Amino acid sequence: MTDTTAALLVVDVQRDVMAESINSDAVIGNVRTLVDRARERSVPVIWVRHNADQELVLGSDGWQIVSDLDPGEEPVVDKRYGDAFADTDLEDQLRQVGAQEVVLCGAQTDACIRSTFYGGLYRGYPMTLVADAHTTGDLRQWGAEYAPEQAINMLNLHADNTVLPGVRGSATTTADALGG
Repeated sequence: MTDTTAALLVVDVQRDVMAESINSDAVIGNVRTLVDRARERSVPVIWVRHNADQELVLGSDGWQIVSDLDPGEEPVVDKRYGDAFADTDLEDQLRQVGAQEVVLCGAQTDACIRSTFYGGLYRGYPMTLVADAHTTGDLRQWGAEYAPEQAINMLNLHADNTVLPGVRGSATTTADALGG
């Protein structure tokens, strides 16, 4: 991945989402490292917030991005579906900053991160998932087959092995992302 055409996409690091996710402090720290690195290297950062659920009511305290992270003047895309590309202006935002590749981090692994990862690939964007900068809650009570750690490991594995015509996915770590 060439950093000159990449954008960092930070998905759903919202107060209520992260409060229910495993290893949230470590993931928030890794996301902060990625955001700082992107800003230092003039890599565009685009933030995403989910607002479709009753628990994530637009404008509520739990809907806010965690206090450890601040989008400042960077673009924020509000979404209603798991895939951050679906029915949003995310592709327009990526075009505006000249991004042809996406580095992905945030929450929730087995919902919005997975949907956005594949949504980007299906739209022709090479997608790099930062393996230690995404998290999820325990969704087994709603029928999920895996514990959170297994869901994270499974998506990391799939990300690093997904190839579509003309585009591929990959996984990396915070230490190596965006030119580490």
